[in-house]
Amino acid sequence: MSNHPFANENVMEDYMSALLTEEASEELVATDLHKQSVEQLLNTVPAPRSEPFEEPVKQVVEVQPIIAKVIETKVEEELTAVESKTEVIRPTVPEGEFQVLLFEVAGMTLAVPLTELGGIHEMQSVNPIFGKPDWFKGVLLHRDEKYNVVDTAKWIMPEKAVEKVAESTKYQYLIVLGESGWGLGCESLVTTETLLPDDVKWRKVTNSRPWLSGMVKKKMCALLNIPQLMSMLSQGLSSYD
Repeated sequence: MSNHPFANENVMEDYMSALLTEEASEELVATDLHKQSVEQLLNTVPAPRSEPFEEPVKQVVEVQPIIAKVIETKVEEELTAVESKTEVIRPTVPEGEFQVLLFEVAGMTLAVPLTELGGIHEMQSVNPIFGKPDWFKGVLLHRDEKYNVVDTAKWIMPEKAVEKVAESTKYQYLIVLGESGWGLGCESLVTTETLLPDDVKWRKVTNSRPWLSGMVKKKMCALLNIPQLMSMLSQGLSSYD
């Protein structure tokens, strides 16, 4: 394990747990909003009438169009928001055993399914390209191939965490993602591991950090959603876009 500030076990546990518990938080928020809406509707129900029935008051009739208009506007806003986001590629949950490669970046362990690993190359000289995002280190030439090199720490970690590890992060290898031509900077290779689907806590929330498939429970490491990651990188998106 690297001697980075971010490698502290408590910090690591808090950070990785936060990535995977977002779904629970969002579900709770949705439940609270639903309860509030129900309570508001109940509060608008008129008290029982004791006097004889009379013609309905016009104000009561006009409530429905107003509510319908508000709901319609809200739905349109939500649809627009969904359409503006990048397409989400849901992770495929294997039916049986599968193997992953574990590697480290700034004290954080990440896992890549071997079926989606395009290769591993030693990090040699990287040619920087101007006008690219901060997380784009440059282009690595390996034989006749060109690979876009990602500063993994800057791409994945929050800004405050990156400031603590940026200077001390030394990439030794390039983890190539499938046949995309993109590669993640890697400080050290840990091992390969054979897992069962139940060994992973799969994420259900996909509207935030869709590049994260889940967490390998025993290893406390993030399992990457490689197809989603490749899609985001090709669009120039960071992990928080």
